[in-house]
Amino acid sequence: MPALTTAPPPAGAAPAARSGGRGAGGRAGRSDRDRRALAGLVFLLPALLCFAFFAWWPIGRSVVLSLQQTNLVDPPVWVGLRNFEILFADPLLPTALLNTLWYTVLSLLIGLPGPLAVAVLISELRRFGGLARVLVYLPVIVPPVVSVLLWKLFYDPDSGLVNGLLGLVGLGPYPWLQSPGWAMPSLVIEATWAGAGGAVLIYLAALSGVPRELYEAAETDGASVTRRVVHVTLPQLRGVILVLLLLQIIGCLQVFTEPYVMTDGGPENATVTVLLMIYRYAFLFGDYGTATALSVLLACVLAVVSALYLRLTRGWGAR
Repeated sequence: MPALTTAPPPAGAAPAARSGGRGAGGRAGRSDRDRRALAGLVFLLPALLCFAFFAWWPIGRSVVLSLQQTNLVDPPVWVGLRNFEILFADPLLPTALLNTLWYTVLSLLIGLPGPLAVAVLISELRRFGGLARVLVYLPVIVPPVVSVLLWKLFYDPDSGLVNGLLGLVGLGPYPWLQSPGWAMPSLVIEATWAGAGGAVLIYLAALSGVPRELYEAAETDGASVTRRVVHVTLPQLRGVILVLLLLQIIGCLQVFTEPYVMTDGGPENATVTVLLMIYRYAFLFGDYGTATALSVLLACVLAVVSALYLRLTRGWGAR
């Protein structure tokens, strides 16, 4: 009986079959990925449309409006760069820029280390820590205008609370809001008091995630409280500090409520800021085109500052 033999498959048959299987599987995988991507886009589309309508559309409309002369009632007139020429010819613009920069510098010097120090102190409390958190956050609950008006009474040179307390230790009285030299620091103190509570809570949340083993090791090595803060706390909070620093810079460059309500830009234009100039152009002079031109310039400055900041601090939070 002859032996049964199986003829070998023709050359190239098996590889062709395997190649066809891989191709079908690859096409099926790509098809599934495409369907999932399309489904994700469909679900994301309403959010994208809302963001485009409420964010990008106003930005684009502002750029167009900065090149027009309009009172928002009559048909606009295209004037090109005339609004920017009017803006750069205003002698108050350099003063507003310097005042805004000075406010930002003072806010960073006072408002950045202050909340961090308070958060570290509260985190070290063994008792009444919850009460301290509530008291620190209370100023944030007060409406901004109410807070500014309250501090305006505190700064009264004759019967204000600040000069009254300083008088108990033989200091003052000081012309807080009446002197060009004292006005801007007065605004910074009020703004720091009003907004520090949120930063303190963020720092406290970050401090709760710092491993206790690091502090225990530092204590074992005999490190003082100051050294533990410098070598343990600050490195662990580097990422949070960088984010809050950027947000504070952006917020300070857009300061409006404090100079508008407390001093109206005075005395002697010592507290005129960029946003206060935008308000005056739009609602006092009725020049919405120039007001929008200044708004566009401010937006460009904020974008450049944010991009440079993120570029310079890239990777710092992960060190």
